[in-house]
This record gives sequence, C-alpha cells and structure tokens, in this order.
Amino acid sequence: MTEEVIGRIGPKPARRVVATGILGVLGMTLIYIASTTPPAAIGWLLFLIALGAGFLYLSWRLWEVTSIPLELTREELRETGGRILCRIENVASVDRGFFAFKPSNGFLVRLKEPAPDFIYVPGLWWRHKRTLMVGGVTSGAEAKSVADLMNVLLVERGEGR
Repeated sequence: MTEEVIGRIGPKPARRVVATGILGVLGMTLIYIASTTPPAAIGWLLFLIALGAGFLYLSWRLWEVTSIPLELTREELRETGGRILCRIENVASVDRGFFAFKPSNGFLVRLKEPAPDFIYVPGLWWRHKRTLMVGGVTSGAEAKSVADLMNVLLVERGEGR
C-alpha cells in the first residue's frame, strides 16, 4: 500500500549541471596540472592526482544521486526509491530560518532519537545522529513547502510550535 505523497523536492536541472560541472572541471584541472607541470616532490604529485580523482568521483556521485527526488508523506520523508530519511514521529523540529546552519535552498531537521548511521548524499541530503539536513541542488520553493508541511504535521500531532 502506498501512502499519499503530500510534498516533493526535486533537484533543479541547472543547479545539478553547474554543481557537477564545477567539481568535474576542478578534478580535470588538478590532473592536468599534475601531468603538464608536475611538482618536484613525488608526494605533491600523488596528492594532486589523488585530489583530482577524488573530485571527479565526487562529481560523478553527485550526478548519480541527485537524480532521485525526495517525497513527504504523513508518516515519513523518503527518497522516491523508498530509503527513509526520517519518520515524522521522530522529528523534534524543522528549521529553515535565515540563521539556521543548513544547506543552500534547504532546511534542517532535528530528530528526537539519533539515527543509527551516517549517510551523506552529496547535493541532496545528509543525516548524522540527531541532525538531518536537506538541500543543495534542490528547488528552494519545493524545500520551503516541504519544511512548512512538516511543521504543519508536527502541529497536527501536538508537537510543533
């Protein structure tokens, strides 16, 4: 049985292209520098190559994972594929204020119980212990509406402001 999706956050295509493009160009630039004007010390050469390869991997990973939108139901915030970010009953607060430490175009969720594992999905969301942050290459308007809907769900349960 599928639950009704009341909110959706999808990555913006332009932000996705720019973010992956910047990381990819940085990785290629570092590898280009290492190959055309290698430093005298072998350690610095290996560092440049490893850093360039790391940025290329991060660029590929960002492109791959940002193709998955997030969905909000009355019970949970999840990826479209089914991976659960948080259950609404475990949400203590949702903050999208100007001074909140949050990703670009996103929001911060404080959890009542700590999450069992650290998960980092570059450009989309990450979760560590009692903190869940959503945002990055997401649509600001969609993230705002989902954060507001989460606050409404908390108020309906008698747990919100």
